[in-house]
Amino acid sequence: MSEPRKGLIRRFFGAIWKVFKAFKAVVLNLLFIFIVAIVLVAMFSGEDEVKIADTAALVLNLNGDLVEEKRWVDPFASAINESLGAGEELPEILVSDVVKVIETATTDNRIQAMVLDVSGLGSASLDKMQRVGVAIDDFKAAGKKVFSHGAYYGQTQYYLASYADEISLSPMGAVLLEGYGSYPMYYKDALEKLKINTHVFRVGTYKSAVEPFLRSDMSEAAKEANIAWLSGLWDSYKQDVSSRRGFDISNFDETYEALFQKLQAADGDTAQYAIDNGFADNLATREQFRQKLIDIVGENDKHVYNHVGFDDYAKYAIANTNFVNPLTSKVAVVVARGMIVDGSAKAGTIGGDSTAALLRKARFDDKVKAVVLRIDSGGGSAFASEVIGQEISLLREAGKPVIASMGAVAASGGYWIAAPANEIWASPTTITGSIGIFGLLHTAENSLASLGLNVDGVGTTELAGLSSGLPLYQGLTDKAKDIMQLLIERGYTEFLTMVGSNRNMSISEVDAVAQGRVWTGSTALELGLVDRLGTFDDAIAAAAEKAGLDNYDVQVITQELSPTEQMLKELFGTAQANGWLPQTQVSPEQLMLQRVGKQLRKDLVILNQFNDPNGIYSYCVTCSIN
Repeated sequence: MSEPRKGLIRRFFGAIWKVFKAFKAVVLNLLFIFIVAIVLVAMFSGEDEVKIADTAALVLNLNGDLVEEKRWVDPFASAINESLGAGEELPEILVSDVVKVIETATTDNRIQAMVLDVSGLGSASLDKMQRVGVAIDDFKAAGKKVFSHGAYYGQTQYYLASYADEISLSPMGAVLLEGYGSYPMYYKDALEKLKINTHVFRVGTYKSAVEPFLRSDMSEAAKEANIAWLSGLWDSYKQDVSSRRGFDISNFDETYEALFQKLQAADGDTAQYAIDNGFADNLATREQFRQKLIDIVGENDKHVYNHVGFDDYAKYAIANTNFVNPLTSKVAVVVARGMIVDGSAKAGTIGGDSTAALLRKARFDDKVKAVVLRIDSGGGSAFASEVIGQEISLLREAGKPVIASMGAVAASGGYWIAAPANEIWASPTTITGSIGIFGLLHTAENSLASLGLNVDGVGTTELAGLSSGLPLYQGLTDKAKDIMQLLIERGYTEFLTMVGSNRNMSISEVDAVAQGRVWTGSTALELGLVDRLGTFDDAIAAAAEKAGLDNYDVQVITQELSPTEQMLKELFGTAQANGWLPQTQVSPEQLMLQRVGKQLRKDLVILNQFNDPNGIYSYCVTCSIN
């Protein structure tokens, strides 16, 4: 190639490189300017002062899932999402924040009424809504009225709405109370088609956590256990709602025939069906409801009744920084919510090391005299559960009583970490028990072979390659399976022994109520698995009593943020979804696809969090309800 031609080629590609570098510089500069702009906005756009009229209604417009502890969200990512109008993908609301807001409104003379806007409420267990309901009842006892208005009430939304003095429904609205169910997705046939081999090691007749990988349907043993606790929850739901609404418990429709007959009597009008059944008190358009509230609390300059929303009132009711009085004795609260995993984990997941560190912090704090462990977990890593359990035992040895307070779920590993406590408190609807363990391993030797991929080699022992995951590619030998089953059986014996020693029960007595079976809190009390039924506040009072405290403060112990995380939180911590959005209406086909996708993602997330160093788990997969 001639020199002139080579030079031309060099100049051509050199020009392309210069253009690329210039383009990269422009993009990086724009990104830098964008980040700086967000920082400046976060620093200098101060919060608007919350203005409340002399007479106003608190609009409890809850948007998201009601939780014990919010999962950790990167504040920078949250700020970026908000700036792009994306908002939070799965917003969460602390039940303690909701209670605090209502308690403050109860003594606020400006707040004359409450409006329950439950259209944005996501998942919420009965025990959490009951805790909110206690605060609503206190609000009503102060002589203030509570109203609820909506176009559609699902089962969760209606339970909270039933605390209202009056429920009004849109003339084209509906109320659907369908009962509880547990419908896991089963993967056996799909795994066989993919030539994936499933190896399961378990103990417990009712330990159904691994069934989705072994069967195409639910076993009779699992159906028997699941319908028992699901029926207990449904009975509690019906009893609570019927007593508040003043109708008989038989008023609920549990068959298509019963629902058809009542709808037929209402000429297919779902709103009239709700009125006839006593689910709603009256039909009202948004304008009619607006006028009703104007008559009670007055009208603002936008021709809307005087009101303040939940988020705005929370700024007034909840201090941004919690002052800890260094002089008072404390009942410490440690929240254990989510999957139990080995190592450290952010809020919303229970890390064996990180949760044990919170308990250890309480142990070495001289002002902490007692601890309440608030549990909302279906379990996970057996090793991590034991790490947490050991720290609870050390708290007791230090003379600091520990009360385990069970929330919606405290099963499998969730029960493991509760057992060492001085006392276990549960709500009647808590899902607990599921005392059993399992091991789960998928191997892909057949799948790889079908693709023409093979793994082979030599080792100095039969065990060579075990820690590097070789069995995943070559499969498990019969002897390896025997060893794994032996370890699982040993783990189950240790679980039974630990529960028995802490609950003053023999191993045979524990085994009789274990076997992986799930119970409600009420039944668990009868079986000796819990000590008392009561609320979170009852558990705090019990902890104070055991510590001999008359005057004390409640202190929630949380993970400390790193300096970088703290800076980002201060800069972007105010980022949150702006207001609430009505639920988007979707077709049945879209809803089906959404639910299938959600279930697949949920199962994959659970499998991804299985990180026990011994591969042994105590987890209840059926402890979630549909």
